[in-house]
Amino acid sequence: MRTKIEGRMRRKRRIRKKIFGTAERPRLCVFKSDKHFLGQLVNDLSGNTLLFVSSRDKQFKGQKDMAKVSGAVKVGALLAEKALSGGIKTVVFDRGGFAFHGRVKAFADAAREKGLVF
Repeated sequence: MRTKIEGRMRRKRRIRKKIFGTAERPRLCVFKSDKHFLGQLVNDLSGNTLLFVSSRDKQFKGQKDMAKVSGAVKVGALLAEKALSGGIKTVVFDRGGFAFHGRVKAFADAAREKGLVF
């Protein structure tokens, strides 16, 4: 019997076979836990993380509901603003094996609204 996490890891590996980030078009990968939401831009050619934003960042300290959809929207908007200020406009979205609804969809929609293209 497979656990929930093992199933997500299988989906993640299957997705990562097709998705690859470069310096010009990095991979935007997400991770969600019960309490937090994280997003990062990764250059897979060099193996570097270009940008990282989390619901645990200083600007979100003391705010409630950062584990919910509203928190994912704030994290997505902040990541897009930082990426655009760093000169990154287009990305490849990696949902990390999570279903594209709820917090993951809200994160992606917020990043698109701020100007990221994927």
